[in-house]
Amino acid sequence: MATRPRSSGLFSGLVLISVGALLLMHTYGHLDLHDFFVRWWPLMIIFWGAVKLYERTVGRRFLTGDGGRITGGEVLLVLGMLGLLGAVVAVDYTKEKLTDTVEIGEPFTADVDVAPQTIPAHARVIVHCGRGDISVSASEDNEIRVTAKRTVHTWSESEADRLAKNISVEIAKNGDAFEVRPKGYDLGDSRISMDLEVAVPNKSPLTVKTDRGDVSISGISADVNVTNMRGDVDVRATTGDVNIEMHKGDAKIADTHGDVKVSGKGGEIEAEDASGSLTVDGDFYGPVRADKVLKGVRMVSPKTDLTLSALAGHLEASSGNLDIVDAPGNLALRTRDSEINVENPGGKMNIDNRNASINMRFSASPKEDVQITNSSSEIALTLPGGASFEITADCRNCDIDSEFPSLTASKTGSGDSHLSGKTGAGKGPKITLKTSYGNISLRRTSIELPPRPPSPPTPPTGPRVIPPSTEQ
Repeated sequence: MATRPRSSGLFSGLVLISVGALLLMHTYGHLDLHDFFVRWWPLMIIFWGAVKLYERTVGRRFLTGDGGRITGGEVLLVLGMLGLLGAVVAVDYTKEKLTDTVEIGEPFTADVDVAPQTIPAHARVIVHCGRGDISVSASEDNEIRVTAKRTVHTWSESEADRLAKNISVEIAKNGDAFEVRPKGYDLGDSRISMDLEVAVPNKSPLTVKTDRGDVSISGISADVNVTNMRGDVDVRATTGDVNIEMHKGDAKIADTHGDVKVSGKGGEIEAEDASGSLTVDGDFYGPVRADKVLKGVRMVSPKTDLTLSALAGHLEASSGNLDIVDAPGNLALRTRDSEINVENPGGKMNIDNRNASINMRFSASPKEDVQITNSSSEIALTLPGGASFEITADCRNCDIDSEFPSLTASKTGSGDSHLSGKTGAGKGPKITLKTSYGNISLRRTSIELPPRPPSPPTPPTGPRVIPPSTEQ
């Protein structure tokens, strides 16, 4: 009697190995399962199909007859593993929300005395705290001064006193640095938080580390580094470079003279009046706002790569929108699903977008080349009527509309449109526009006129002379 060939167990084994590896990385490797499945869940279907294709190939090779058949047991195994991973994500999400919003017991607060300490000039300072807000300001002397306040959440004052019995704050030498840190308890204990107000020498390089709490820094004339896992960061009036690494929270940076970098994950970012550059590297759901960044803006995210060499006005990037106003520098941008609006650019433009419109408006004649590529959406370009430029525009299954009399588009029988030509008196930059399934609009503002010369001054008038009368 012939026995029915059984499906290979390769798929089941690989599923168990993969799920175990994901859980290990989630527990010990800081892999965020929620973000992983939100972005990469289609890989599971591809993985399943690849394994079953391999099993079918092997099954045919060895004449098993049904190699690669999807069995009910495999479906149940996949659903069970998905349920397990979903439960892990749900538990972590609930735990995070509870620890963010719920504090068990009554808060019992008390001041903690910390003796000031003199340090060498330009010595590095580290401020390290588990839970609690940190505020660092600059002082003119070579001394670290700390004002500390601890808070214990318990159901009774006696229990709070017991937990806080050995809690203190120390200023300890750590290699070539001096570290301000709480001691006498586990910094990960959710029942205890320590708020620190620290004054440090203004020329001392500063490093601040905290797991949960807001951080504010002002007046430091050296480099500043901040690592904040959950909380807002505010940095103002600094001279050196600023490096901020975040996991969850907002960042505000103002009146800085060095380069600024914000990396990791988080919410809003605001930067203004920066003499250096601004780099945003990570997944920030925004909006990301920048005003007057002298050396430009660099943004790298899962869907956007932007380099702007100078920003005299305003930049705002949010979900589905990117607005840039008064950008005298060069712009290189690659993104998708974001409506792009650029007002008054001044340098070389290279924009590549998908699935959202691009609008660019020049208030003065362009001086550098412009290249705009889009797909499945429109391009609108507005230039002064007296501008000089050379243009090539192509779109597939769409129309090209030009308000410049000397530039007229042609259309093929398949619906594609093409426009090329020159306009203006002198040699101008080259403009290249290309899109598909979206119209191209070339708009014209009033003709730029040269400034009128000043009117000559009116000559002074003398006393009025009345001619003699001719009557006799």
